[in-house]
Amino acid sequence: MGKTFRPYDMSQQLLMPPDLRDWLPEGHLALFVSDVVDELNLRPIVQSYEQEDLRGRPPYHPMMMVKLLIYGYCIGKVSSRKIEQATYDDVAFRVLACEQHPDHDSIAEFRKRHLAELEKLFVEVLMLCERVGLVKLGHVAVDGTKIRANASKYKTARYWELREEEERLEAQVERLLTQAQQIDETEEKLFGKDKRGDELPPELTKRQARLAKIREAKQSLEREAKLKHDKVLKVYEEKMEQRRKAEAAGKKPRGSPPKEPDPKGGVPKESAKTNDTDIDSRLMKDNVTKSFQQSYNAQVAVDSNAHVIVAAMVVQAPVDQEQLVPVLNEVERLCGRKPEVASADAGYFSKAAVTNESLRGVDIYVRPNTREPESDPTIGLKRKPKATEQMWSKLKSEQGSKIYRARSTIVEPVFGYIKHTRGFRYFSFRGLEKVRCEWSLICMTHNLLKLFRAMGARFQPGDLRV
Repeated sequence: MGKTFRPYDMSQQLLMPPDLRDWLPEGHLALFVSDVVDELNLRPIVQSYEQEDLRGRPPYHPMMMVKLLIYGYCIGKVSSRKIEQATYDDVAFRVLACEQHPDHDSIAEFRKRHLAELEKLFVEVLMLCERVGLVKLGHVAVDGTKIRANASKYKTARYWELREEEERLEAQVERLLTQAQQIDETEEKLFGKDKRGDELPPELTKRQARLAKIREAKQSLEREAKLKHDKVLKVYEEKMEQRRKAEAAGKKPRGSPPKEPDPKGGVPKESAKTNDTDIDSRLMKDNVTKSFQQSYNAQVAVDSNAHVIVAAMVVQAPVDQEQLVPVLNEVERLCGRKPEVASADAGYFSKAAVTNESLRGVDIYVRPNTREPESDPTIGLKRKPKATEQMWSKLKSEQGSKIYRARSTIVEPVFGYIKHTRGFRYFSFRGLEKVRCEWSLICMTHNLLKLFRAMGARFQPGDLRV
């Protein structure tokens, strides 16, 4: 007598469970995402369709599209093509899509159209985390990481190269336009005026598009140079005003007068670089690979209680020195209060940052970017800034040393999880505003995963109404 096996017949007709949720085990991440999205405010997205023409096929339901995107970002599947394929291959995606299969063009267009509204969901999920006690704001650690832009570094050009390329393309466009005009006049003589002659040759269209990109890149460098010059000029005027007030009060101003900025300083340097694929991205050095790539500097503030991201920003500056104050102010704006303790590495240290008036009440621990006083052989020859001395004193204390050591265990695992485990190493969009929205979406799904691990199967629809 042979061995008996369980019945197995791929051609057998089966009656699937009537409830799609029964296809997944209780407590599955996809079901949790579905329940949470049901509680979020998606009215602006839904209302955006009410003004559209009622003719044609109805669009996919926004609730379904948001669930597919958020679940995809949670598990590191951000490509619209991969999400489309997953609606056929992956049971979780099939459940969220209710056995519908939106094509990748529809998914990509939905994400692009509603990216700004999806960004706002970061605040709502952060509120949910705070409501269940995951956010305490006892100790917040700030850090940044370089994330590659959707652009190649080999498309980077200097200002003088852009100017020469612009002049060359302008000459070519002018020559082609003159040639097209001559052809039109010849054809009119041969065939009469009834024949259309306004079609542009493909060669001319390509050059005009390239010329438009060159001009946009040039204008970006010029705007950046002007903003930098205006900032230098403002600092100069503030210093001169302080000297004038001191002289009016009969006091001798301290130090020598500030150097007047170059009146031509608003013009880009010949060596200034920009990328004509994504003009907002910058060439930055990755501290891990030690290579230079077109990137953005993504900033986060992470709460020590459950490693929830309480603020997220994207900046173009390759260094972090000026980011401490904006990030901590963003924490206060989103959470309604300041953290009790804040820490950051040496890249964030500056006297202006650690003594900023807007951070009054926050106990700040930032390692100075100078040597410790006792290891500095010039300590007797020069006086260190007071802010630096005070910070070293705090960090050398038992409590300060403990707090600063905890910094790396709070914020750095977040970047490791986002980049390594979830595989998010480059942005899908181009342009600073769209990149900021996508980074907020990434950070929102990070917090959503924290919420899932904290609540799991205990979550019930309606528990987190916002």
